[in-house]
Amino acid sequence: MISVSNLGMHFGEQVLFADVTFQLNPGNRYGLVGANGSGKSTLIKILMGQVSAETGEVSLPNSLKVGVLQQDHFAYEKHAILDVVLQGKQGLWDAMVEKEKILEYSEITDEMGHRLGDLETTIADYDGYQAEADAGEMLIGLGILEKQLRDPLSSLSGGYKLRVLLAQCLFGDPDFLLLDEPTNHLDLDSIHWLEGYLKQFKGSSLVISHDQHFLNSICTHILDIDYETIKTYPGNYQKFLEAKELERSQKEADIVRQEKKKEDLQQFIDRFKAKASKARQAGSRAKQLDKMEDIAIKRSSRIAPNFIFALERPSGKTPLTVRNISKSFGEKKVIQNLSLELERGKKIAVIGPNGVGKSTLLKILMEELNPTEGEFEWGHEVSVGYFSQDHHDLIQKGTTAYEWLYSFSPSETIGTIRSLLARVLFSGDDVHKASSTLSGGESGRLIFSKLMLQKPNFLLLDEPTNHMDLETIDALGKTLANYEGTVICVSHDRNFIEAFATDILELKHGGFEFFHGSYPEYLEKQGKDYLDRTGKLKDSQPKAAPVKKKNLLSNQDRRKNKKEQNRLERNIKTQESKISEFEEKIAHVEKLLLDGSLYEASNKIKLGQTIADKQTLEGKLEHSMEAWETAQEQLEKFQAVNS
Repeated sequence: MISVSNLGMHFGEQVLFADVTFQLNPGNRYGLVGANGSGKSTLIKILMGQVSAETGEVSLPNSLKVGVLQQDHFAYEKHAILDVVLQGKQGLWDAMVEKEKILEYSEITDEMGHRLGDLETTIADYDGYQAEADAGEMLIGLGILEKQLRDPLSSLSGGYKLRVLLAQCLFGDPDFLLLDEPTNHLDLDSIHWLEGYLKQFKGSSLVISHDQHFLNSICTHILDIDYETIKTYPGNYQKFLEAKELERSQKEADIVRQEKKKEDLQQFIDRFKAKASKARQAGSRAKQLDKMEDIAIKRSSRIAPNFIFALERPSGKTPLTVRNISKSFGEKKVIQNLSLELERGKKIAVIGPNGVGKSTLLKILMEELNPTEGEFEWGHEVSVGYFSQDHHDLIQKGTTAYEWLYSFSPSETIGTIRSLLARVLFSGDDVHKASSTLSGGESGRLIFSKLMLQKPNFLLLDEPTNHMDLETIDALGKTLANYEGTVICVSHDRNFIEAFATDILELKHGGFEFFHGSYPEYLEKQGKDYLDRTGKLKDSQPKAAPVKKKNLLSNQDRRKNKKEQNRLERNIKTQESKISEFEEKIAHVEKLLLDGSLYEASNKIKLGQTIADKQTLEGKLEHSMEAWETAQEQLEKFQAVNS
């Protein structure tokens, strides 16, 4: 049991919570909810011992093993994926590493032999000879291919790195799990796997999540941070909402009753205070009125943004036509022969497991990637607004929220820009927040302020609900449902999809299915819920098998292979550095091109040179991207031969 007593914490002048007391009991699964900035991550850090509370204390049993989802994957970039997970049992990992070092010696001394015996005992105590197979099975359950298990963590995308760190956390067999937004970047199969794992997990868990369906599926209790306090509610998220609404309704009714009683007391006092026979009663009621404390409802920290997606002008009747698009990365095919013809006003939810090309499809439509085969055509008068999964791709560094939004329409008034920022909950000094300090939720809302400013008639949204709080997700779903334009949205959030989607595009390994109808209608046709099914991974990974150990190599061969691998990895990092450099320079030139004075007649030569600089940089960027892809292929081939 974890006990929290009289806990208090501020952030600047804002009270996060004060004088909070609660317990986290064995076997319970707690969902931690609250608005962005309410203190959820701060509470997790206090429980982990990373941050000290201003007041109060946290008491944990000495024997309690706490598993924490690590967010810093950079510490493990050079480690093999399987090894990252094995490090979840640090004692086992240390014994395995020491054993490997001893075995590298050409001669084993008696002392080394005795030490090997001790290490073998330690490994056996941890059930270490089954550990690799167990870790491999866990990774495959999270969508990592068996052939990838010996690849370095750096070879994975950000979403897959998160899965590996999640597996590391779970592999340590903790008694208590602390998971901060574990479903971000997980596809629906992996979310379902995690739901199943947590429900059969014998310990306790505390999870921050903005996925209503996930919270409803796993939670036995909800911890709610609101009104400057933390309160525990039994049941899942839906039960919590009902209980909280009932509490507020009862408090509002109590206020009405109190006001009526005050009114009755005051009327009695006014009527009889001058009469001697009633003066005593009037005085008694006056004292009663003075002692009566007002029932107050504190202001909730839960404030939803006010999205309004208007259109500058409507598009033609067929805003997008896709003809036989396929996309491959080397030998890996992610989109195959996709054809669509969209009608104006359709809201398409794109679903499917990771690796089937959902984000790739949006990048092709944005011309960030070229299709391997096929083509697409935008219709008449189409204007596109794009929300990237990686907010850093869209919000440049070295600017503020106000400056960034203003840069897209320098002719707009200060009032218009501030009004749009206020709609997405940037008010007062918040509008001058540096872009580098924005949270995931804040940067996401800021991107939506740009879309409201530009008024596009076609929205391409890639995982827009990641890092958003539940109130923002709900508001966004309702706004998209009322939007008069066309939408293609990649999402794994089941409640969000149901709120707006008119059609479902399911991308699969080897093809696709386009369904004309809402998500509930799609489910009725399928006869099962793709986003909440109990079956095995669909169209994706092979059944987990015991992981084979690497062949033993001579010390000389090991050193030679290591040297070659280091050379290949250095080449990749060199190209990545060049890519980052060219991207920053292109961003700088694009900022120069936003300056209206550059287009005046007197600056014609300067404008031409700036455009030429941009084209040169883009050519260099493309060359570096090709070199990076070649280097990646060389490393993959080397690892395949020497695995």
